[in-house]
Amino acid sequence: MSVPQRIVFASSNRGKAREICALLQSVYGEVIELILQDELGIESVEETGTTFRENALLKARHAAAISGLPALGDDSGIEVDALNGAPGVRSARFAGLEATDLDNVDKLLGDLLAVPDSQRTARFRCVLAYVRSDDDAAPLIATGSWEGSIATEKRGTGGFGYDPVFIDAASGLAAAELTPDEKNTRSHRGKALAELQRLLAAGSN
Repeated sequence: MSVPQRIVFASSNRGKAREICALLQSVYGEVIELILQDELGIESVEETGTTFRENALLKARHAAAISGLPALGDDSGIEVDALNGAPGVRSARFAGLEATDLDNVDKLLGDLLAVPDSQRTARFRCVLAYVRSDDDAAPLIATGSWEGSIATEKRGTGGFGYDPVFIDAASGLAAAELTPDEKNTRSHRGKALAELQRLLAAGSN
């Protein structure tokens, strides 16, 4: 399967878009143009799925249906073991529908206030869904996870979302303390995109 030149990214999250663009261009160069859905006037679809997979596919099909272009949907979030896997699919809305990244991080730190370091294990998960059209009967689904733990306070100035409080298990650094290249090498999204690349390559053979 050849990779089209233009793909709609079914998100308005520019932090995610920056990472996806950097990862795609590291593989395919400038031949890929990733277009954010809001640049085409496409509003976000309601995330009614109960899993990352369901929501990623829902987003991709919605963007493809309106744009007429292939679309890439991303649903990702953080799972904290001490909170029984929460926030999970509600990561972006953990502190409420209108919550900012800071609101969500502060709520997470508050909920873990009495939890000792040894029990603050967590992971980022990402599911990418690629569809050629809204009725694609064989969408490509790729997944990735990133193991770590939750800090007791915010660290670093990079990244977005929960990055200031997510400690990478391998380096001991917060995701917000990593360079973009370091983060993309380790991250759930980087791993999911690498898997998607393999699926695309396999389909072209």
